Amino acid sequence: MRFAAAGFAGCSRLLRAALLVILGACTLAAMPAVQAQDAAALWARYAALHEQLASNPFQRPLHLESSQTPDELRGDVYALVEQPYAVVGPALQDMHQWCDILILHLNVKRCHAASRPSGDRLSLNIGRKFNQPLLDTYLVEFRYRGLVTGPDYLQVVLDAEDGPLGTRDYRIALEVVALDARHSFLHLSYSYAYGMAARLAMQGYLATIGRGKVGFSIVGRTADGQPVYLGGLRGVVERNTMRYYLAVEAYLGALAPEQLEKRLND
Repeated sequence: MRFAAAGFAGCSRLLRAALLVILGACTLAAMPAVQAQDAAALWARYAALHEQLASNPFQRPLHLESSQTPDELRGDVYALVEQPYAVVGPALQDMHQWCDILILHLNVKRCHAASRPSGDRLSLNIGRKFNQPLLDTYLVEFRYRGLVTGPDYLQVVLDAEDGPLGTRDYRIALEVVALDARHSFLHLSYSYAYGMAARLAMQGYLATIGRGKVGFSIVGRTADGQPVYLGGLRGVVERNTMRYYLAVEAYLGALAPEQLEKRLND
């Protein structure tokens, strides 16, 4: 979703719109068309990922997955959090707290939370990495839903019907389960659907100013043993999913209001 490349100003309007899509312009994701997991199911996922969390290229208890269908991209991050659920759960369940999280991303220029008759909404203005007028940004309206809030499990979903270039069904889902007195297990999912126009625009971006952009999954090795990383649209969704997870992590690492500077630095 995010990082504008050098030479961005000279791109066509189509490529600029594609960059907004690719850089997460239409933000957060989550479990598309999947039933909400409960605490037991997320516990089971934690157990199943034991080896991946213990040993991975990130050198931390973190696991990333991605998938692509003819009309949808999705990324999932699973992470062991060294904080108790009693801290993590309350910190992630309020819509206004999500504005504090999302504004950490360089491309989010404004976040406004409001309760309306139609439900809770988060309005995000998405733009480039440098300062720019809000009129030059893209406005995305997210519906906020706290689906499950309990003593040991939380699930929050943000979704938006429309995005640029015919992209649609942007969704973010976050769920957290208590593990023990000191640890929680977190799952963040990000996805969106796209049509032919968006596909062609994103492929054009990746063939020009976005070439060389890769994700985190290792798909092979060079002759000298160096890793080859996943590229293409799945590489893009892996980058975006990771950025949103890191925003959550930075927020959890500095919960006191006076620690905003620490959040931004992190």
